[in-house]
Amino acid sequence: MKLILLGPPGAGKGTQAVRLSEKHGIPQLSTGDMLRAAVQAGTPVGLKAKAVMDSGGLVSDDIVVGIVADRIEEKDAANGFILDGFPRTVAQASALDRMLSEKGLRLDAVIEFVVDESVLLSRIEKRAADTVARGEKVRPDDNAEAFKTRLEAYRAQTAPLSDYYRKSGDLRPIDAMKSIDEVTREIDTTLAAVSV
Repeated sequence: MKLILLGPPGAGKGTQAVRLSEKHGIPQLSTGDMLRAAVQAGTPVGLKAKAVMDSGGLVSDDIVVGIVADRIEEKDAANGFILDGFPRTVAQASALDRMLSEKGLRLDAVIEFVVDESVLLSRIEKRAADTVARGEKVRPDDNAEAFKTRLEAYRAQTAPLSDYYRKSGDLRPIDAMKSIDEVTREIDTTLAAVSV
């Protein structure tokens, strides 16, 4: 199963990606996680991405497309994958479609997390507080200013993906304002209909 999770920051994509990964035995490919790993490792790509990520901006297409293309070749992605945080632009979506087509692959669904943006900042603040409570380091982009920058970037660059995937017939909107378990059930029901 090859899925994209689409929605603004704080919509719950990461939480649901973990559940989908466990249920279907496919890896969650979060470009954010892959980039953060590169930053932590101090790789050239990581160093380039660090300044952009710390300010809440989006890294360049060439960096992200390269990471994803390499990653889906790994053995654990042979039966599918979940893309979380990619594509972020229509240009990336088009590049992804071409790359998948070249590999003889096609997306099964694009799950869009539909949320009330007015509650997203409080979700981000809660995530940061929960991280601190666990004694872990808060992500540099989990603060109000970086969140506002990320949300503006989402609206300008990523929101148009809804129309792109609606036209291809792959878009599956989910009410992400429900409880975590209710969202999981709605996704499961949607995917069961797709795989029939």
